[in-house]
Amino acid sequence: MTAVIFDKSTKLFPSKKERIFLAHCAISPLYCHAAEAMIAFIRDLSAAGISALPKYFQVLPEFHELCARFLKTRSANISYVHNTAEAMCMIANGYPFEPGDEVISYVHEYPSNHYPWVLQKKRGVKLVLLADSAPSPDCQEISGPRGWSLEELEEKISDRTRLVALSHVQFTSGYAADLQELGKLCSKNNIDLVVDCAQSMGCLPVFPEQFRAAAVVSAGWKWLMGPKGSALLYTSERFRRKLAVTMAGPGLMRQGLDYLNHAWQPHEDGRKLEYSTVPWDHIAAMNVLLKEVFLRYDIEDIRDEVFRLQDLFLSAVKGDTRGFLRLPPKNRSGILAAKPKADCSHFVEKLAGRQVVVTAPTGYLRFAPHFYNDDEQVIAAAQHLNSLDEE
Repeated sequence: MTAVIFDKSTKLFPSKKERIFLAHCAISPLYCHAAEAMIAFIRDLSAAGISALPKYFQVLPEFHELCARFLKTRSANISYVHNTAEAMCMIANGYPFEPGDEVISYVHEYPSNHYPWVLQKKRGVKLVLLADSAPSPDCQEISGPRGWSLEELEEKISDRTRLVALSHVQFTSGYAADLQELGKLCSKNNIDLVVDCAQSMGCLPVFPEQFRAAAVVSAGWKWLMGPKGSALLYTSERFRRKLAVTMAGPGLMRQGLDYLNHAWQPHEDGRKLEYSTVPWDHIAAMNVLLKEVFLRYDIEDIRDEVFRLQDLFLSAVKGDTRGFLRLPPKNRSGILAAKPKADCSHFVEKLAGRQVVVTAPTGYLRFAPHFYNDDEQVIAAAQHLNSLDEE
């Protein structure tokens, strides 16, 4: 098999000139050509206002088509949204719940995939939370969020379970769900599966129709390396038919720019969830990323390169003093989480002083390299970590 040659140049990834960025689970450096697309739009708008817009009329349809290719689906199933919380709120508020219905989620879910379901309590919906569970014996002694159990999920399913809402990858520990197993279980029980892929899309394969998801949403500014305030949403046709409209505006309606036609004629494809103005500069940037990165390389090759860089990093770390959370291969993700003996903020601050960017928002020290990081960078990051221990 021929090894994939990635373009890791500083021309495309200029942040590499000044720092070792290992925080792609947070806010990634914006891909160079994506930034240029945004700047071009802003300059056009500054120079000509509405006169500049016709050349951008195709950015949204192009986004639908490119995302569909990336996710192996149809463009009709794609919606542009601004963030994960917006998508989850439209889904939760539009879902045909009845009093007594249940949603299953995880006790340590990210807020964007938690509060929208909490809001449904006013409709009489019960939120059932999976307990934290060690995904392997190696994780038993780690304190803090680790993962959840498919066995517990199956036990908690009742005749009132309507929906399962979980993250593909947990933002704290890096625990990745087995989407094939999860989708099979939900399908067998006629349950709608809604997945937050903010911590996986752009790093791990995400093909919604292969694991029978009802909806998948991802922020654009993490592993996808796009603009902050950009996100994409997949919904199946069957699932969209269930959803009531909860956000309405001109973008929702088939009559488009005929603003004096107030007939109720909503789109039935993914545009049903694009209710009003969308940021064309953000979409233009995402289109560049999809064409130049995520449709240029196979996502499986990107995943394998990320895992190779992780392994290289771990091989250069001395000892086991940082308590890395060792996950089973099927639960591995782009996030390496560690529990250092010292306070995490100490390591974040000291590493930042050495131009190594990591994050620690929840008690874990998170290392998240992307495919464009160099071998020399991850080895240097490990050496900096070793020297901090020695100090």
